[in-house]
Amino acid sequence: MPKLSPTYKMPFRRRREGKTNYRKRLKLLLSGKPRLVVRKSNRYLIAQVVTYNPKGDVTVASVNSKFLKKLGWEYSCKNTPAAYLTGLMIGKKALEKGVKEAILDMGLYPSTRGNRIYALVKGAIDAGMQIPVSGEMFPNEERIKGLHIEAYLEKAKGMSKKFEEIKKIILGDAQ
Repeated sequence: MPKLSPTYKMPFRRRREGKTNYRKRLKLLLSGKPRLVVRKSNRYLIAQVVTYNPKGDVTVASVNSKFLKKLGWEYSCKNTPAAYLTGLMIGKKALEKGVKEAILDMGLYPSTRGNRIYALVKGAIDAGMQIPVSGEMFPNEERIKGLHIEAYLEKAKGMSKKFEEIKKIILGDAQ
């Protein structure tokens, strides 16, 4: 607990809890563009397209990687191929709602080259959205298709084949 004095200014609660970086949030909001908000849970990836409103942010489109199970995905919903497919879904939904461009809001997660968040962003870009991200941050095609998982996990055999099937299902609805 910080030492309290008459001139001490208490930080906002979400800052104290380590949930929000208000400087980063202000920079994102000043851009005036919708945000592609990506969050990770222990089992799923959540992607939302959010616009700013003074009364509170408005969620335009939202997708949870759990939805992949309904399309026939039999594998983990938090790996790189699942992240890419989730990105395809959020990109498709955002385009249906009229959102063509967004900026990435990855919260307090560290920006690491080739991680799942960038796989999700690559999926959204491949669906047709415009998101300003360097191409060198994306994972390579073998990781996106799940070939690195098939190489060491026996029960993941056929993952790349299932990946392509679900990708066609998601993109087939858009065309």
